[in-house]
Amino acid sequence: MSNLQIGLAIAGGVVLAAVVAHGAWSSRRNAPRQASPEPDGESRTAEQQDPVMGDEPDHLSQPIAVATATRRLAMDSLIDVIATVALDGPNLQVSGEAAIAAMPSTRRAGTKPFAIEGYNLSTQMWEAPVAGQRYGGFQAGVQLANRSGALNEIEYSEFVVKTQAFADAINATPEFPEMLEEVARARELDQFASAHDAQLGFTIRARNASWSPGYVQQNAARLGFVAGVIPGRMVLPSSQEGMAPVLVLGFDTQAALAEDPAQSAIRDVSLHLDVAQVDRGENPFVRMREVATALAETMDGVVTDDHGQLLTAQAMDVIGAELQSLYDTLEQRDLAAGSMLARRLFA
Repeated sequence: MSNLQIGLAIAGGVVLAAVVAHGAWSSRRNAPRQASPEPDGESRTAEQQDPVMGDEPDHLSQPIAVATATRRLAMDSLIDVIATVALDGPNLQVSGEAAIAAMPSTRRAGTKPFAIEGYNLSTQMWEAPVAGQRYGGFQAGVQLANRSGALNEIEYSEFVVKTQAFADAINATPEFPEMLEEVARARELDQFASAHDAQLGFTIRARNASWSPGYVQQNAARLGFVAGVIPGRMVLPSSQEGMAPVLVLGFDTQAALAEDPAQSAIRDVSLHLDVAQVDRGENPFVRMREVATALAETMDGVVTDDHGQLLTAQAMDVIGAELQSLYDTLEQRDLAAGSMLARRLFA
């Protein structure tokens, strides 16, 4: 082999090695960022946390209580149609077992929640019927409005039919409000709710390298998020049991369910605040800004709105000021954000 051939062979080998090295470098550069190993004793990753339902730490690093489910909220004439169910006959009381047996099979009238409560003769409080208790009267209610819209005539009629069937079964007589008045009240409440139903969303987008699910979960967990029930969903729990989560973080469900999640590439995650569901005292929007900023800095991303437009500090200040006005309006209507009635109405 001549010196020329040897030189060309060496040059070719160098070029090939450079191509391979560049390919490996590009592969590593474009591969999704992976979660780093956690030292023993550190907080568990999102996959290991207990799901929560998901209000008052001042800082994200404070302990947050894991929430549990609570009973259905009591009826209120502000957002419910309420029919009295008076007992007939000499005894004027009904056992909890008899009331439960007479309850309708479903707890909805169309798209609206329907409920029956009894007046407990022992505790002298209204409650869902319980076995072993005695009740001196009942009331049936159907919600005037929710995010499905206002109560309509068909749903009202279904409410009447279900209540009448319950009353017949326990030997009682129901008294219903006038349908057209209640339907008109439902429409007015629905108009108010529709005009004051704020759900905010931020998007954190990767600048360069994509993220693996584990990388997203690890960084979110460090800010207090825990795994939700749905794959690709994490929540920042309320500090009060039974309350909705303060914030919800979401990413591609398919990436979370992939056979090898480490190879799944995530380019953006969403951050969601359901304003009416979260108590004002939680400072949820302030915490939303903090979380979005922290995630963007840690994961080399940018914060945008749903349309991909960058969100500046000035734009966020405007949103925050508008939210304060919204909170005031809801409170003036006795529907304060995070209250029992607001959580039912905006559901």
